[in-house]
Amino acid sequence: MIRAICCVPVSPLRGEPSHRTEMVSQLIFGECCEVLEQTRDQWSRVRVNYDGYEGWCTSSHLTEIDEKEFETELAPLTPEWVAPLEYNGHPMMVPMGSHLTAMKNGRAQWRKNSVHYKGKSWDPGTPATDAKSIRQLTLKFLNIPYLWGGKSVFGLDCSGYVQTVFKFLGVAVLRDAHQQAAQGEPVGFLEETKTGDLAFFDNEEGRITHVGILLNANEIIHASGKVRIDRIDNMGIVQSDSNQRTHHLRVIRRVLADK
Repeated sequence: MIRAICCVPVSPLRGEPSHRTEMVSQLIFGECCEVLEQTRDQWSRVRVNYDGYEGWCTSSHLTEIDEKEFETELAPLTPEWVAPLEYNGHPMMVPMGSHLTAMKNGRAQWRKNSVHYKGKSWDPGTPATDAKSIRQLTLKFLNIPYLWGGKSVFGLDCSGYVQTVFKFLGVAVLRDAHQQAAQGEPVGFLEETKTGDLAFFDNEEGRITHVGILLNANEIIHASGKVRIDRIDNMGIVQSDSNQRTHHLRVIRRVLADK
């Protein structure tokens, strides 16, 4: 199996090996993956190591790495909105949440490719998970535009937003909302919720189609048009600026362990 790592700031993952097909997710700089298949016209079908998600990306967005560099535990992350680094001696700006994989003393060597990073890093193994810290983290993403399949500060979807926030909290959640709805423990009522609980919403057919992060029993932050804070009640979300009900509440789950 070929081990590879994303060597560009953001790489689209598509449903089929074509730029015209749907973007189903993204790889962020430093994320590791397994290459499952390659085509002659420079496409690679990959499985993302972090969440097992599969899709097609442009082969030039990847570089092969050795087994010892392949990320088995979550590496430190870049905490700034965008951060400068050098890749093979040339400048690159990478988004918040990029993986500093196999980095030691600000340097990494991915086979023949060198990475040099001088900035701050975030250790997801020792995050603060109190209500204030969770709120501060979620607010960093306010007003980022909604992008189907996105999971970076350049654009993200509802489940990509949740996954990225929880990556900083050291908790691995799956990629899509319906997958995330099967994780953690159920919470019966809004009045019993804590900051960081996940609220899921369904459509008329009963399918889970949306997710957001509860700030308290009355407020939710979620990606809908953009990352925004809206009101929530036992029926669902009421958009704060229009006063219209937009999403029907299905279930609440607690993924963060109680302390």
